[in-house]
Amino acid sequence: MTAPTGTRRSSLLLVTDLGYEARGRRYCDEDIFLASRLREEFDVALCHPRDAAALLDRFDLALVRNSGPVLHYREAYEAFRARARELRVPVCNPLDGRGDMAGKEYLVELGRAGFPVIPTVDRAADLGLLPKAREYVVKPKLGADSVGLRFVAEAEVGAELEREAEGALLVQPRIDFRHEVSFYFVDHDFQYALYAPDPERRWVLEPYAADAADLAFARRFVEWNSLDHGIQRVDACRTAEGELLLVELEDLNPYLSLDRVGQEAREAFVARLKRSLASLAG
Repeated sequence: MTAPTGTRRSSLLLVTDLGYEARGRRYCDEDIFLASRLREEFDVALCHPRDAAALLDRFDLALVRNSGPVLHYREAYEAFRARARELRVPVCNPLDGRGDMAGKEYLVELGRAGFPVIPTVDRAADLGLLPKAREYVVKPKLGADSVGLRFVAEAEVGAELEREAEGALLVQPRIDFRHEVSFYFVDHDFQYALYAPDPERRWVLEPYAADAADLAFARRFVEWNSLDHGIQRVDACRTAEGELLLVELEDLNPYLSLDRVGQEAREAFVARLKRSLASLAG
């Protein structure tokens, strides 16, 4: 559906880095596709995240998509956030997300609150709270897309933490799991799920038939995040015992793997995203 002739169409700034190279994925293809479909409802322009703050005053709303890890352009990202608040331009996703948008501190917080999360600590004094493992995962709190992630032996974990400022890194046990599964939501409405049957091939995804227990698991984190609109991806792993544990709550610029879902699911997602954006544009 397109706007009736003579009515003003809302202008949408789609923030993306078409040149970003991600392992196992082509971010640019997804955003080119989304831009082509969103043009059915909006006047759309694409821009690099480094240009977003300077261009924002010309648009009714902004959609942050596959813009790459923020740590590569932190100053520009903070300028964009400040400018959006100054102009009161609606941003999708909103700028007050509690998941990856704010760094990965939430993994520690959720674990302490009893949520089903991979055990995570951020201080050397708390290493004893982690279960014993052959290896541990060490990654920066402000990291993304596996940037800075490394696997270390138990004896080396303390030294890894000492190299960085207190609280800058997260430590998790490297656990065995059957597969990883991702649940995709728009405005708290579940859209589809995908999983990686082979743990060694994270982005070789297939459609996943989520059952009621799976969706109850994923919704706990979407509700906790308290975003009133936007796209969220809940990433989890299923342990050898069958339990789902949160790996990541992506609420900044989650890759959608739209090329891995069927046409019906893809069309339903696009339609739901259009409605979400239209509600922001007023």
